Amino acid sequence: MLEVKNLTKRYGNNTAVDHLDFTIESGRIYGFLGPNGAGKSTTMNMITGYLAASEGTVLIDGHDILKEPIEAKKHIGYLPEIPPLYMDMTVEEYLNFAAELKQIKKSDRAKEIENVMERTKISDMKGRLIRNLSKGYRQRVGIAEAILGTPDIIILDEPTVGLDPKQIIEIRELIKSLGEKHTVILSSHILQEISAVCDHIMVISHGKLVASDTPDKLANSMSDSNTMHLLVRASEDEVKKVLSGIEAISDIRFEASGERGCAKAVIESSSSNDIREAVFRRMAESSLPILDMHSDVLSLEDVYLKLTGASKEE
Repeated sequence: MLEVKNLTKRYGNNTAVDHLDFTIESGRIYGFLGPNGAGKSTTMNMITGYLAASEGTVLIDGHDILKEPIEAKKHIGYLPEIPPLYMDMTVEEYLNFAAELKQIKKSDRAKEIENVMERTKISDMKGRLIRNLSKGYRQRVGIAEAILGTPDIIILDEPTVGLDPKQIIEIRELIKSLGEKHTVILSSHILQEISAVCDHIMVISHGKLVASDTPDKLANSMSDSNTMHLLVRASEDEVKKVLSGIEAISDIRFEASGERGCAKAVIESSSSNDIREAVFRRMAESSLPILDMHSDVLSLEDVYLKLTGASKEE
């Protein structure tokens, strides 16, 4: 549906976006994650046609965003980081104005506007001036404008910046609901935001795409080894003896179990080997009951820090 090929943006000697290639499929919520200044907003602006690329192409449903902008933009709803709202209009007036710009049939406008106000929960605000709305409601008005006309792709650039915790939760729930009918691209540098709503993550750093996958697969691919924690009703010597025959295990160490008659083992293996079934079978064959078995999983924060080279403070 959306293809980005060799997308590049230069400002003089500075390359803000460096030869990006990716494809967006239908029916997913994509997280576009990266540090401030990584090139996220520049990429969003080129995808939506607000900014011309130095090189490369953006195809939306087969239409080039620069060569066929009208056809391409029919498939996009866009919320920039700062929504372009007219403060002296009421919510309903603004959405009518947006519907006219989007060339929605006059006979369909009232129904379309009513539908997007209901979906974004701003129906009670339709007669209020936008200048008198809280920032959270202004964001909702911006999202309502973005989904007006039911575009295939919704692009949201930092939609929760400056909101309070309650508003952030409400906007995240709204984004999840949008994913039921649209393909959503959410640009953010906030890890919690991406992990809360997205099922596919693209990480950009210094203008380059450094990773693109589901959160689980990213965590697995970034892990150098698997760490399993095992609590068994057995002695440490018995556990060592039983596990010694599993070649994929590179190291076994023991910690205080806190339970009498139990051994607590920390088992290391290569990231390409899933040893859970082998461990379970060996313990079962030796009649040693497993009381707990779980593996360490890299968090999205760990993956992000590895990919971008950022510090925890950043």
